[in-house]
Amino acid sequence: MEVTLAHWLYFIGTCLIILTMLFRQNVVVPALLMTFIIGAVYSQSFLDGIHVIFNANLTAARELFHIFLIIAIMTSLLQSLKSIGSDEQMIVPFQKIMKNGHWSFWIIVFVTYALSLFFWPAPAVPLIGALLIPVAIRSGLPPLATAIAVSLAGHGMALSSDFVLQVAPGLSSSTSSVISASIVADRSLILSLITGAIALTIVYVLIRKKILPPSNENLTTWEKTGEKGAKIDDDHLIIKKGPHSKWFAFIVPLAFLAIVIYVILATFTSVVPTMRDGSGASLIGGTAIILLLLITGVRDYKKSLQEVSDHLINGFVYAFKVMGLVIPVAGFFFIGSSNYAASIIRVNEESSPTFLFDLVQASQSFIPENAFFTGFGILLLGMISGLDGSGFSGLPLIGSLAEAFSATSGVDAATLASIGQVGAIWVGGGTLVAWSPIIAIAGFARISVIDLVRKSFFPVVIGLSIATLFGLLFL
Repeated sequence: MEVTLAHWLYFIGTCLIILTMLFRQNVVVPALLMTFIIGAVYSQSFLDGIHVIFNANLTAARELFHIFLIIAIMTSLLQSLKSIGSDEQMIVPFQKIMKNGHWSFWIIVFVTYALSLFFWPAPAVPLIGALLIPVAIRSGLPPLATAIAVSLAGHGMALSSDFVLQVAPGLSSSTSSVISASIVADRSLILSLITGAIALTIVYVLIRKKILPPSNENLTTWEKTGEKGAKIDDDHLIIKKGPHSKWFAFIVPLAFLAIVIYVILATFTSVVPTMRDGSGASLIGGTAIILLLLITGVRDYKKSLQEVSDHLINGFVYAFKVMGLVIPVAGFFFIGSSNYAASIIRVNEESSPTFLFDLVQASQSFIPENAFFTGFGILLLGMISGLDGSGFSGLPLIGSLAEAFSATSGVDAATLASIGQVGAIWVGGGTLVAWSPIIAIAGFARISVIDLVRKSFFPVVIGLSIATLFGLLFL
């Protein structure tokens, strides 16, 4: 494997984007510029570089559209609930236990972790976004803190161990003859809990003084504003309360609870058909659309045709206003993935570049044969492999590297694989990349996904470092 100029440009572009984010600047221009330069250098054609910019953004839009769609649909549903006054009534039961921002922070962590551990975060986030985030905001928890709690508990702590479904441990052990998936699952669970406990504690300490007293004004202010003026157009929304307001305040949570029960039965029993990948999110989205139709029909059936359209348009406008800047950044990182590079650069799959994979492989020779250097080295390699926004794609490579490093460093291979897995998924699955599924969390919380990543960076890195040290000493 030869590291070419295009590889180095991809590495420089990655560092540039990360530094730009840390310095609180917009990353769209660096992402677009480096996408063009890499495309032009790799293909040795200025014209092809221009093609690559468009293809990268098109690929990113296609791959991320399902997240935009769920944000738009759930936003439309919430707006329709607001139009009949059900939004206020629906959160009354949660107010009894989420009495203040401090309680809300830890309750959201627990609920998110529990749901994400069994179903993965993708179907869990819309439920939490619809039902718990508004309650947390009303209780005084800042929107950013709410989003971080969901992100770290779901996409970090739960997904990085994948202890129940064990897809990640299976991938981490798939390329090794000496690593057991069950052992990786057990050790990654411990490491993920340590990382999560430390990161969440740091976040809580940092935000606890910013927690406001419980008030309906918190919710009203939050509902009317969004990231950089990404405002939902409900200024002219006429609220029509009636008996149906209480019905839907009960029906909507009940419908989502039924989905949770169905997914549990489909996952652990044969009572209902087994669900395919992505079915949870589509089930939630489809149910939300049906509820949207019912609510607008009951509210005013004569105007329902127009109102459904208005709600959906507002939902899509809001989703793209808040999340649109993610597409160019995701396009840059998709170039580094073998799954997308061929279509972006317009080459055959057999000759598709694998910039990210090649860089990870090339860097392994620079890791000294020392237990602590090896442990933190494979953590870094795992984190780098997660920059594609998946966290899972690099796990087979991490498993093979763990076996190789184990022979020279004396560290158990399963421990190394667990460290690499936790690092890869905490970053890419993920909490530290703005082009991962966490854009949905930022959308529901109505904050900047870049701010979400930036505020999570140091707590997560500290948590991963301490968890790695623990793993090397005690596992």
